[in-house]
Amino acid sequence: MGSFPLSISVTASRAPLFILDEEMQRFANWVLVWIVLTNIAFAAMWFVGAPPRHFEIATAGFVGLIAKRFPFWLRYLSFCGVMVWSVMKFISGLFSLTLASLVYSLRFFLEIKPSNSLHYMAAGIAIVAIFAIAWKILKRDGNFSKSWMIIAGGGLIFATAAVDIWMGRDMRGHYFREAPAGAAFASATSKSGFALRADGKRNVMLVVMESMGVPSQDAEMQKLLFAGYLNSPAVRERFDISRGTSPFYNSTTAGEIRELCGRWGDYYDVLDKKDESCLPAKLAKKGYATHAVHSFTGKFFKRETWYPNVGFAKSEFGDELDKEGAEKCGGVFAGACDRDVPAMLAKRLRASKQPMFLYWLTLNSHLPVPPGLNLNVDKCERISPYLAAEFPQACRQFAIWADIETAMVKEITAEDFPETDILIVGDHMPPYFDRHNRIQFDAENVPWLYLRQKDKQ
Repeated sequence: MGSFPLSISVTASRAPLFILDEEMQRFANWVLVWIVLTNIAFAAMWFVGAPPRHFEIATAGFVGLIAKRFPFWLRYLSFCGVMVWSVMKFISGLFSLTLASLVYSLRFFLEIKPSNSLHYMAAGIAIVAIFAIAWKILKRDGNFSKSWMIIAGGGLIFATAAVDIWMGRDMRGHYFREAPAGAAFASATSKSGFALRADGKRNVMLVVMESMGVPSQDAEMQKLLFAGYLNSPAVRERFDISRGTSPFYNSTTAGEIRELCGRWGDYYDVLDKKDESCLPAKLAKKGYATHAVHSFTGKFFKRETWYPNVGFAKSEFGDELDKEGAEKCGGVFAGACDRDVPAMLAKRLRASKQPMFLYWLTLNSHLPVPPGLNLNVDKCERISPYLAAEFPQACRQFAIWADIETAMVKEITAEDFPETDILIVGDHMPPYFDRHNRIQFDAENVPWLYLRQKDKQ
């Protein structure tokens, strides 16, 4: 009898403090998968900025309510489908792509090197970990049936979606930039008067700058934009300078179509047919040699196919520039170093026997811009100690643009540089991952600078 209280004490000390009944355990398993795992990686971006996901959150939750009664394999496939769709929507929002454009772009994945970015590597590891955890948890029973739990599940879905809306309240308009029906068209080539100067005598050069946006918040960025041209007495002596902004929608190829073909759209429209209304085609009819240059592979987004369809008689890409002596620059999109291209452009203008329309799409400032990899961005204090400390990613972009400007100024101010009008324009705002950098740029417009060759006296 004396040992009885002791046995009770031992038993009680080993008892769990809180026990979930079977129905509550099923509900907890469901919440872990369809509320937590489907959103945790994206929710981590709430505090630094991310595309809105309230629709994806709601969709995942309600798919989970339906799939909870399915066999394990169907539950897991449902989870995988929701996650793949969510990731695709997230990426399309981040880079201002339509979902259709992003899906089409997947065929070019082998052309890029995401391993050169710690951001992409970390994201990839996190997603693989989520799929592995879901595999384990989805083997548990999550098929709860009590009415109040179903209502609670719905409440959690809407609450999570509401938090997403609230967290992104100051970023509306920064993502999913697709031209609405009837949107008024404008471009740098039309607003600057650049296209009208192509009179069949003078050369014209169009440069589309990768991820160059309009600094709208930071005075230092505003001062540095186009500074290499604006602060050069030699440039001002030779060119009349004007500048402005024009609206953008979607990604780089849409920016190219905007400036080359004078409309909202993308390159799909010209993959299988010629478009004589595009600027290169029009200038070719005026007797211009039409020549396109891009520092990356021509296979990417099939530029080697559609550049001829908009009127370019000749196109050169990264491999050809490498053979001519351009250094290799790394990054997610590894190709020829943009800083080496201006000398090649000047060479082509000097050698041309007829007026030339020369088009150049840059590459190296595509985000994310990593340190190292021969990009000459590691010591961007040379550009701005302030940006290096407060906005290191933006600082690296400005360092790349500064190198391009230095090379361009050297060429276009040389005594033997042919008479040429030059228009420089951004394709889209820089799609930074984080709010801190992203809100520094206008979410609707890109900048342009027009260097109009002064008439000889």
